[in-house]
Amino acid sequence: MYFKRKDILFSILTSLIITFYVSFLSALINVGLNKEFVFIWLRSWLISFILVSLSIYYLAPIIRKKVYD
Repeated sequence: MYFKRKDILFSILTSLIITFYVSFLSALINVGLNKEFVFIWLRSWLISFILVSLSIYYLAPIIRKKVYD
């Protein structure tokens, strides 16, 4: 299985955008705006970004193949 630059760029941009606002809203709802908010948000964003970008990178081609074949 080989991957193109477009697949890498797609997975990075998609995961960056989605994890940015989802982790922000989750941290805001669960923690509220306090002095630790930024640290908690950025930590959860980084973990989410890594997991989601790898998942999209490896799963998107498989799902695309199942859908379009």
